[in-house]
Amino acid sequence: MEKERRRLRRRIEGTLFILLLLWIPITHSQSPPRLPLYIHDKEIRVEVAQTPGERSYGLMGRKHLGKDEGMLFIFETEDYHGFWMKDTFLPLSIAFIGKDGRIVWIADMKPLTLDSHVPLGRSSMLWK
Repeated sequence: MEKERRRLRRRIEGTLFILLLLWIPITHSQSPPRLPLYIHDKEIRVEVAQTPGERSYGLMGRKHLGKDEGMLFIFETEDYHGFWMKDTFLPLSIAFIGKDGRIVWIADMKPLTLDSHVPLGRSSMLWK
């Protein structure tokens, strides 16, 4: 009886371990939600990075970004949010947006650099 319980427990633990191994790549492969963002009459399809994990990972590791595609970083507070290009292979431009929805600063960022890009004035990419 005790041997059967141990076997059953090992099977359950093995099954849970396999499920965990399968679950990790699935959760990391899911990209953040996408939505259309309109600047004047131009539509840009953006992925929304709103959690700390999504914001810290950003577009790192990407080797391709489609025409008129990007990422929108949403912060809960208006502050001096800085960005860098560590492990980011694509040249990017970043627009810092104030809580009123106006662009307050734009910067071009070179791939694979550790230069910090921080807006000149107090601003945020706040869209909540």
